[in-house]
Amino acid sequence: MRGTASWGSGVARRSRVRGALLGGAIGDALGNPVEFLSLDGIRRTHGERGVRGFVADADGVSGRITDDTQMTLFTVEGLIRARSRAAAKGIGGAETETVRHAYLRWLDTQNHPSPPPRAGDDPVRTGWLRQQPWLYARRAPGNACLTGLASGPTPAPGVELVLPGPVNPHSKGCGTVMRSAPFGLLGSDAVEAFSLAARCALITHGHPTGAYAAGALAAIVTHLLEGDSPEGAVLRAMDLLSRRRGHEETTAALRAAVDLAHLGRPSAERVESLGAGWVAEEALAIAVYCVLVLPGAEDVAEALLLSVNHSGDSDSTGSVCGNLLGAHHGDVRLPAAWLARTEGRSVIAEIADDLSMELEQPVAWPAGRYPHH
Repeated sequence: MRGTASWGSGVARRSRVRGALLGGAIGDALGNPVEFLSLDGIRRTHGERGVRGFVADADGVSGRITDDTQMTLFTVEGLIRARSRAAAKGIGGAETETVRHAYLRWLDTQNHPSPPPRAGDDPVRTGWLRQQPWLYARRAPGNACLTGLASGPTPAPGVELVLPGPVNPHSKGCGTVMRSAPFGLLGSDAVEAFSLAARCALITHGHPTGAYAAGALAAIVTHLLEGDSPEGAVLRAMDLLSRRRGHEETTAALRAAVDLAHLGRPSAERVESLGAGWVAEEALAIAVYCVLVLPGAEDVAEALLLSVNHSGDSDSTGSVCGNLLGAHHGDVRLPAAWLARTEGRSVIAEIADDLSMELEQPVAWPAGRYPHH
């Protein structure tokens, strides 16, 4: 679907798409150095208020992204290639397979020190994104993402989900939700975004809640790009969830986030009452809470900091929170001092603009950039 009339002006649309991807990278980089620290450990090391900006990781480097941003970028690449292929061939329906191929390119970045050579007509080792040397880094990737890609089949295409999925059927780790914001950037309706995100979650995680959390994030992002308020976007996604069999776990997590935000006075302790974020619905709930309790454009930095200063999966909750904040406020509201130091910033902005261009009109991409395999 290429209709984007409901999105408003092209300038605002591109700012929100860039904001979603760059905001996610900022949150990821903020949370990366403290991902495996308890809240007490964070406070002992960084003070009572926790981290207040980028801090060095174990290698003494700040601003590094993790597998969350890596996989998000390959999600975008897969979606661009699926759209470009559909326009060129006049036939769609290959989105899930194309995204899986993109994730296999990500898997190469985890298993090789630099881009491995392509052999024959291999449909995976193609395109420009895989040539970016900074992506070839292991930053604590999720086990289900690694094992699911190494062994799993592509989930069956179609509108209806077949749950549980064929790969890692008991896994609902946050590896599904942390990569799924791009499905909400396509200009399709929320139902379509939800369904595609949920199907692609099943590439690596088979548990229904992992799929539903990914779908709910895509729906929320869709509504934010349409100009809805954060709470309105969440409530509309919850309505969509309610029509899905087995939605209760994801819905309960989002309901808890909405109710907690209404209490005001954000704190790390309240964040931790929603869980640790290692599983999909908790990561989504923590990110949603931080956006709802600090919704103003002037609150973006504080919302991001709130999303990473806890005992759980700080980079994933920070990444999803940044996705939501950027989709709502656009890239112009992201903290410039953090953005300037975020690893891969220029590539992230470039692929964001490529996605916007591909959705606005068919693009004759330079040879080899987004091949139609």
